[in-house]
Amino acid sequence: MMSIPCRQAFSQEILAKATDDKNIVVLCTDSRGSVMLGDFASELPDQFIEVGIAEQNCVGLAAGLANAGLKPFVAGPACFYSMRSAEQVKVDIAYSGSNAKIIGISGGVSYGALGTSHHSLQDIATMTAIPGLTVILPADAWQTRQMTAALTEHVGPVYVRMGRGAVPDLYGPEGESGLMPEFEIGQAIELMQGTDIAIYACGETVWHAWQAGLRLREFGISAAVIDIHTLMPLDEEKILETASGCKAVITVEEHSINGGLGSIVASLLAENEPKKMRRIALPNENIITGSSAEVFRHYGLTADNIINAAQELLK
Repeated sequence: MMSIPCRQAFSQEILAKATDDKNIVVLCTDSRGSVMLGDFASELPDQFIEVGIAEQNCVGLAAGLANAGLKPFVAGPACFYSMRSAEQVKVDIAYSGSNAKIIGISGGVSYGALGTSHHSLQDIATMTAIPGLTVILPADAWQTRQMTAALTEHVGPVYVRMGRGAVPDLYGPEGESGLMPEFEIGQAIELMQGTDIAIYACGETVWHAWQAGLRLREFGISAAVIDIHTLMPLDEEKILETASGCKAVITVEEHSINGGLGSIVASLLAENEPKKMRRIALPNENIITGSSAEVFRHYGLTADNIINAAQELLK
């Protein structure tokens, strides 16, 4: 079943929370349409700030509002907030410990044909390297709602990356997995237990990992599937626990193969629990232009490729 886009789930949940909490303010940079903030701007105009196309200024403004006691949520394209505003995120938000949340929408290759200028394939590498910054990639709309509610109560700087299009429901009462886990920052979710291969995924690639895990059973392969929704702080305990019980490991992510989930997991396992491993990600090159689905198929961010990788690792 297809759900609504994560960005829409965010906009709906933040509107509901901000209606009751007047300290919540939302800032955007000529991106209210992209973030689907039209209702928020109409219903809570005093809690909405349109900065214009000035992402660096927007992050600085959010830091000031946070330090004045408000709860600012900056929302706009992940490609710009993770690169153009990296210095402001590092200094004004993270170093200062400002209680501001950066919500990066249309992450990864979501913008499709707009190409390299609008792809955000280095954001995990950049943001997880900033001390004090929490980094989260929700898997679907249901988890996005849970995350958004949690962030309105969480104190501290956060960077969130989500996609643009609708993704299948994985969690919730109508979700494919049937699971309804409480969202906890830094706590990975074990979607499926297994003893042959451990598959770690983040963001919207969790769906593909889940599908691969189900289909691997048909080949007699027992797969553990883990949703690493929080990249920083990392749930090292869950990763090591599941890896220790399996023969090999696969990571899946909509990010450059350098510096993302695969690199993070590989570093952790190399020092604690060495395993045969395959990283499924986008190559460190200027990738092809096309829809998200076309790019995913071209580079193997699919259940079929995860299955092939698992079979090869277990030979």
